[in-house]
Amino acid sequence: MAKDSPKPPKTTTRAPTNPTVSIWAAQCGKCFKWRTLSTQEEFEEIRSRFAEQPFNCDNKPNGSCDDPPDIEYDSSRTWAIDKPNLPKTPSGFKRELYLRRDYSKMDAYYVTPTGKRLRSLIEVGNFLQNNPEFSDLSVSDFSFVSPKIMDDTIPATAVVANSNKKGAPSTAK
Repeated sequence: MAKDSPKPPKTTTRAPTNPTVSIWAAQCGKCFKWRTLSTQEEFEEIRSRFAEQPFNCDNKPNGSCDDPPDIEYDSSRTWAIDKPNLPKTPSGFKRELYLRRDYSKMDAYYVTPTGKRLRSLIEVGNFLQNNPEFSDLSVSDFSFVSPKIMDDTIPATAVVANSNKKGAPSTAK
């Protein structure tokens, strides 16, 4: 090995190893059954206009409250409930959610059409300012509000950040 040879640059990008959302669902406002949705975009459309038009089974093609639920709320998976009326992700962008390893929360990111990952409203503002082709968008079109992790669905084996949550290692002697 030659002396003073330059070291390869360190990469600081973190590969997402945390679980992400695998099933999108909405709860019927009439019968309270959970209905799976085919895409994240469909979920975001429902979420973005929830106050004006709550989701009901009959909003789905051939849907009915008489049908059995598509999915049951139980502890077979970790559930996260998104806030209603968050803005729909702008066209060309993708909203990604990653569950923290300690189950404390989910982190929201936006991936731009150019592939850049944005982690905050400040980064969104800088991106929009530096990319005039997105002049029709504003920072208010994005939200980094993270969904609430439902404590009763966190696996019993999980080591969680807050010790009063299920699965946390006991410190009692």
